[in-house]
Amino acid sequence: MEDQSVISRKITVAAGAFAAGHLGELTQIVPFDMVDAVLADCGAVQQRLRKLPARVVVYLLLAAALFAECGYLAVWRKLTAALDVPIPKITATALWHARCRLGTRPMRALFDLLRGHTATIRATGTRWAGLLVVAIDGTHLDVPDNPATRARLGKGSNQYTEASGYPQIRLVALVACGTRAIIDAVFGPGSTGESGYATRLLRSLHTRMIVLLDRGLSSNTLLDGVAGTGAAFLARLTATRKPPMLARLPDGSFLSRIGRAEVRIIECEITIATTAGRQTGVYRLATTLLDHRRYPAFSLVTLYHERWEIESAYFAIKKSILGRRVLRSHRSAGIAQEIYALLTVYQAIRIAIADATAATGTDPDRASFTIALQTARDQVIRAANVIADTVIDLIGTIGRTVLDQVMPPRRLRVSPRAVKRPLSRYAYKSLRVDRRTYQATINVDILTPPDNP
Repeated sequence: MEDQSVISRKITVAAGAFAAGHLGELTQIVPFDMVDAVLADCGAVQQRLRKLPARVVVYLLLAAALFAECGYLAVWRKLTAALDVPIPKITATALWHARCRLGTRPMRALFDLLRGHTATIRATGTRWAGLLVVAIDGTHLDVPDNPATRARLGKGSNQYTEASGYPQIRLVALVACGTRAIIDAVFGPGSTGESGYATRLLRSLHTRMIVLLDRGLSSNTLLDGVAGTGAAFLARLTATRKPPMLARLPDGSFLSRIGRAEVRIIECEITIATTAGRQTGVYRLATTLLDHRRYPAFSLVTLYHERWEIESAYFAIKKSILGRRVLRSHRSAGIAQEIYALLTVYQAIRIAIADATAATGTDPDRASFTIALQTARDQVIRAANVIADTVIDLIGTIGRTVLDQVMPPRRLRVSPRAVKRPLSRYAYKSLRVDRRTYQATINVDILTPPDNP
């Protein structure tokens, strides 16, 4: 008879009715005392001990964000699968009542505690000329299509019909481009434009930042607001805006004024060449960094490309975590609760990645969010590393897995812009749309505009 070996594993979680309240290794980033403090501050602690204490409900909502493909009962089974303690039998109705009792405020307060750029002083690729590089932009999240959400949010339209798709929530975030962590975020009905939501993010700007803004967020009001916080901005202007030239500078840029802000205008021509051909476009950028010696025009044009990192953050939220799924909740309060849980989980994973890359001097760009996400899910199912040892491991299992599979340095690649959600994923075949990705070379020429007539 062959020898058999038995591998045992010790699981340390909270005691009693609180055992199911965990998030695997991410519990060390969202610890019990943090959640308990939030519940106490929000007056959301249960009056009597139930099968589902408030702390457990918080972790259930966070775990539901990790497992977007599962219903709440399936998420409950994942939280309790590895626990060697008596687990109460929970119904879907009990979970619904528990989420209603909790409300939105604790989830919002928890996100407020975790949000931030997560970058250390020496973190690679997070600062430019001593300034933290951040970006503001917006996106949409689909919510269930029912009479209540349709009446509140409306529906989109396209060339085929006036009302199509799911009702949507507009999400506007301030993101650190180096770590892609969320510094601040606001959301609400799409009837309010991105600029309206972006003004609410000004509370999180400070003098040691440079904010990258797209054409849709370059209104005089918003640029004045950003400048008023002391933060610098680098914004792309629309082709129709032609600020007056007040003084020409040696690097080809010129001084001007937009609203009440003194700005420097940089006009450039960018050519992208691939084996499929060449494409050239003219860009006009405005910045409050007026010193052309300290902040050369060419360096600023190169920096503006970092604005796309916020798109990477949205891709991680909408594709990697949600899998392009519609949110679960049908009520306004539940939708807000779910979005804050989603943002909190995303931020916790970014913190885990930032801790690992900072400890080893690795560029955060080479850390795979997908690998970190999958590892975090595995740790939840195994209820692993829920409670930290006396000596805290900043890297942890999630960080080590990410560092063991770092991505290669980025290459400049481009692909044709496509409709984000076509009617059919195979439509490009009949339309003969080229969806291949090409390696590219880029050339930037600073344009010297003519003097004002």
